Amino acid sequence: MLVLEPQLAILDETDSGLDVDAVRIVASGVQQFHTAHNSLIIITHHSRITEHLHIDQVHLLLEGRIVQSGGPELVDQVEEFGFATLES
Repeated sequence: MLVLEPQLAILDETDSGLDVDAVRIVASGVQQFHTAHNSLIIITHHSRITEHLHIDQVHLLLEGRIVQSGGPELVDQVEEFGFATLES
């Protein structure tokens, strides 16, 4: 990603199976990549990687549809109340 310098990168479950140190390394690479001239979509089921990144937008998917969008506070809301609150 850092070598190819794409305008858009999509990372799907990049943090899956990583320990805490590896998540920090991946987050550091993401921060090095992200500039005003590119975009990055991170798909994850866990908030661990988001703790190390500046997040512009959060989109929550349920059954293949975006059911809620917002800022980084949305990650905290899901952490506190879970995804079940989105179904109501």
